[in-house]
Amino acid sequence: MPDQGFKQILWASADKLRNQMDAAEYKHLVLGLIFLKYISDTFAEHQKKVLKQVSDPSSDFYLGDDPLDHSSALEERDFYKQDNVFWVPTEARWESIRAKAKQPDIGQIIDSALVVIENENKSLRNKLDRRFGRAQMEPGRMGELVDLISTIGFGGQERSATDVLGEVYEYFLGQFATAEGKKGGQFYTPAHVVKTLVAVLAPDKGRVYDPCCGSGGMFVQSERFVEAHGGKRDHLSLYGQESNPTTWRLAVMNLAIRGLSGDLGKDPADSFGRDQHPDQKFDYILANPPFNISDWGGEKYDSDPRWVYGRPPVGNANYAWLQHMLWKLRPGGQAGVVLANGSMSSNTSGEGKIREAMVRGDVVEAMVALPGQLFANTQIQVCLWFLTNDKTQRGRDRRGETLFIDARQMGTMVSRKERVLTEGDISKIAETVDCWRNAKDYQDISGYCYNSQFEEIEKNNFELTPGRYVGAQDEEDDGESFEEKMKRLTYLLKEQQEEGVKLDKKIAENLKRIGYGQ
Repeated sequence: MPDQGFKQILWASADKLRNQMDAAEYKHLVLGLIFLKYISDTFAEHQKKVLKQVSDPSSDFYLGDDPLDHSSALEERDFYKQDNVFWVPTEARWESIRAKAKQPDIGQIIDSALVVIENENKSLRNKLDRRFGRAQMEPGRMGELVDLISTIGFGGQERSATDVLGEVYEYFLGQFATAEGKKGGQFYTPAHVVKTLVAVLAPDKGRVYDPCCGSGGMFVQSERFVEAHGGKRDHLSLYGQESNPTTWRLAVMNLAIRGLSGDLGKDPADSFGRDQHPDQKFDYILANPPFNISDWGGEKYDSDPRWVYGRPPVGNANYAWLQHMLWKLRPGGQAGVVLANGSMSSNTSGEGKIREAMVRGDVVEAMVALPGQLFANTQIQVCLWFLTNDKTQRGRDRRGETLFIDARQMGTMVSRKERVLTEGDISKIAETVDCWRNAKDYQDISGYCYNSQFEEIEKNNFELTPGRYVGAQDEEDDGESFEEKMKRLTYLLKEQQEEGVKLDKKIAENLKRIGYGQ
């Protein structure tokens, strides 16, 4: 993985070039250029492979010793299409764009490059965001941005352009979510929250669906999970939907950067009104729907067959999302959903009755209360709902039982406003659910987890807040005195301040190298 410092410097350098442009607009310029750099880099990488094939006498594609024949072969589309590599015409390749970076019409040049790429690659047709020509940037700034993105390379012999650029893309998505504030949350779910959903659901094969996929983070983490556990990425089929056109394009690019194929529908569309996969049922559903939205058009779906457990209120879509996902599960399928904490206990506009019907219907498998400050752009506290339509699948017979986990004390503060779930936190939650599902040494832990029977939930008026069930946490002594803790934290602060000075110096050097600030 590119070291964190590299990504921080790259982000900070790009942000210096933004000036007065809104982050929501600038986001698409930067991420669009990263995508363009990616497909050009992977094309160039594949060219080396083709050259080796046609010049190696032992290869089935050997063409002899004539360099002209070799050069001609490098421009044969079939060599690329057979390996699912995007074909990049000469005028759209990165070296061609960078050579023209200082021209005043570089924005139009980039838009033209995107047009020819779309024309040559059917899967990208009408899915790239061509806005460079009309971007309101100071003269020369677009060229400086091109030069800056040019510093992203293959990352050494052991790392491909796919890995490096994919990680830079993901890092930039997170940074833009922070820069945009509340609006950023519409397209980005923190990776550690997604990892938690994926770790608990443990998708290994089958169809994965996200009805509000944003920039596609659920798919990326699902694919990583499969590979980390010895499986193959093609064991999963990815399906998604996104109503925001620009965010839908971000998802297309995000999947393409990682070499993932997914069906995101023919068009950006609202999942409630224009289901892009109407005849499909899914093995796994992972989603972070927008919290508590009131303008979801609920008045249009009065007698919808999806409302098995009750008609969701027009003023809040939380229970519409939950029921939509249950409707889209195949028999034995599982769903993991991020929702605002209020969804666990609200009785507004009949939500309590819907929740009661879901518990009576035995579709709520587990509830996880998460700590606050997980989202950089909202202070709303969230929880995880895990749903299934058959509690006899994937483990022991769990009918009539629901697992409650209170993880509010987990996480590590990485800034004054943001907390992150560590790999250890995520593993603990996932292992707890796995032990409970499979009766592998599971035991209730006071203040953390509790296996509840239906009767207990009924006594609690069908409220699903884990704190009601797990009890109070036993006090633990960490063995560190107040004086020792203050010394340690003071030393840590000093270290971070010194690191900040070093980072500022590297950013200044990086900008100077591309000609900015001279």
